[in-house]
Amino acid sequence: MRGEHEQQAPMWSYISPEQRIPQDHPLRPIRTLVDAVLKDLSPRFSRLYAKTGRPSVAPERLLRALLLQVLYSIRSERQLMEQLDYNLLYRWFVGLNMDDPIWDVSVFTKNRQRLLDGEVAEAFFDAVLAQARGRELLSNEHFTVDGTLIQAWAGLKSFQRKDVPPAPPDDPGNPTVNFRGEKRSNVTHQSTTDPEARLAKKGRGFESKLAYVGHALMENRHGLLVDFQLTQASGTAERDVVPQLLYDAKLRGFHPRTLGADKAYDARECVATIREQQVTPHVAQNTSRRRSAIDRRTTRHPGYALSQRFEEAG
Repeated sequence: MRGEHEQQAPMWSYISPEQRIPQDHPLRPIRTLVDAVLKDLSPRFSRLYAKTGRPSVAPERLLRALLLQVLYSIRSERQLMEQLDYNLLYRWFVGLNMDDPIWDVSVFTKNRQRLLDGEVAEAFFDAVLAQARGRELLSNEHFTVDGTLIQAWAGLKSFQRKDVPPAPPDDPGNPTVNFRGEKRSNVTHQSTTDPEARLAKKGRGFESKLAYVGHALMENRHGLLVDFQLTQASGTAERDVVPQLLYDAKLRGFHPRTLGADKAYDARECVATIREQQVTPHVAQNTSRRRSAIDRRTTRHPGYALSQRFEEAG
């Protein structure tokens, strides 16, 4: 027989969110790891908040929510609050009960900025690295670097000339813009909604987008991320940030000996900079050039081929 389709009124439930999340869900081990890190950071959190006043968003819950935003590519904090309102899995991960109210977006943003100003995000990352180090999961000497374009939250219609004031839009939500025959570049144009974004593309044959460049430094034992930086997009951004990544790795207690990278890093200045850091550049040779900055002195060693395999896997 056909089942009933009546709207249910509110009801009591004696089953906790913990019981509703499958035991094999991938967020469970992440939650265990995160909780251990947050426990270690608790004294640091206490120093960021006054002893009196209105209670703010608990920093532990705030960091778990931000982690969800990254893991599930939630585009904005407003959407994050919306998801937390009805998504049982997200409520469980953050530590909210079924009846707990969701924070106002502006309140959440202000508290998030407080943590960023207190360099808590970096401390959180370092604490996770410390866990991996304690389990002997990190390589101490051999690393790989790579860059990737991260698309900005700005449309190409916002990329307009710097020296000409924008015309009033015919439709504020989706204005009509005609770029036919107009040469656009980062020198003459700028986004009106994200001025720091730059027009960039992955390579020949790819479309240009407003973007930033993310730089990842990974160790070669298990491919774990040990450092990440975000810079403005440019033709040399990947190579320019290498010295800083190696310097930060040393500050974190690593002792880099080799650095694998793709052919985008095959430039004399970049290779020379890596060598100045007392690191061997295991950079892929750019065969489209007349002469690579990497020669047989480097490629003849077995470790070079090994670093290239890690770079391709990354």
